[in-house]
Amino acid sequence: MSSEKPLRVVVAGLGNMGRSHALAYHTNPGFEIAALVNRSDVPLPPGLSDYAITRSLDDALRDEKPDVACIATYSDSHADYAVRAFEAGCHVFVEKPLATTVADAKRVVAAAKANGKKLVIGYILRHHPSWIRLIAEARKLGGPYVFRMNLNQQSSGHSWQTHKQLMQTTSPIVDCGVHYLDVMLQITDARPVEVRGMGLRLTDEIAPTMYNYGHLQVLFDDGSVGWYEAGWGPMISETAFFVKDVISPNGCVSIVMKEGVKSDDIDTHTKTSTIRLHSAATCADGKFAKPDEILSMEGEPGHQDLCDLEQAFLLRAVREDLDLTRHMDDAVKSLAVCLAADESVRSGAPIRL
Repeated sequence: MSSEKPLRVVVAGLGNMGRSHALAYHTNPGFEIAALVNRSDVPLPPGLSDYAITRSLDDALRDEKPDVACIATYSDSHADYAVRAFEAGCHVFVEKPLATTVADAKRVVAAAKANGKKLVIGYILRHHPSWIRLIAEARKLGGPYVFRMNLNQQSSGHSWQTHKQLMQTTSPIVDCGVHYLDVMLQITDARPVEVRGMGLRLTDEIAPTMYNYGHLQVLFDDGSVGWYEAGWGPMISETAFFVKDVISPNGCVSIVMKEGVKSDDIDTHTKTSTIRLHSAATCADGKFAKPDEILSMEGEPGHQDLCDLEQAFLLRAVREDLDLTRHMDDAVKSLAVCLAADESVRSGAPIRL
């Protein structure tokens, strides 16, 4: 047991991710929840129901003087809330995307540095053992790379309502794309130089200026190329909705999903099932030198387990004074690519980065 005092934390935003992060703080003895903040009362799961919900993050920062602020609100408030938390003396965990503009993302990073505080961005896949393995195996192959990735969601009911709320401020290729651009950046150390985007509004239930299907293509300065696709809504196909594939001259590494999984199941977004490793090496007869290797990911963490790992990392970052420079730089860079793709969707032109 640690003899250090728990870090007092304020959680702002009690949607799916906010509740999961609050549960992670509740069960981790390194944290103590000082306040939960939400604009309205929401049902809370067992473990959180004894905490009161306050309406104002500013009031909670002033009255509770917490050590940590967790920002899990809608994307357009992330930057302002994070900066105010830094100025109030907090370390900050902020859900992805870090902000809705590159300028705001850089402003948040600058505030973290100016106030000498830690900034951890909610890239949940960075804490997933299977994705860590995927990235390591891809790096072993060596570039240049082809990245083939998507996460489409055939959403209805509550899931579709959540997606429509998200699309009031953020398109699917930005909201989800930052995760997978971050994965690409961890595999290749090359710099993204150009992005092209296309999108389509497939429903009258969202604003005329928004689209619920999007696709981006990104070019890197080492010759690597990648695409990412994201579609939300009741009309989206379940066929090949989850593609995670990295190809190099020396072979490829892929995530293979189980049959029958559903695209709007939140655990599906992170569970890998198996990883397939393929070597391009051949023998004198031209046949492959070895069969594909299948790595079972049996027993991998679920969604709540991953949120627990994220907050354990935040605790370690604070207590061990971890250098988060690359973590913050990659967050800004992945956001810049996705926002440029969104600009390309709207302008119809490729964007140089």
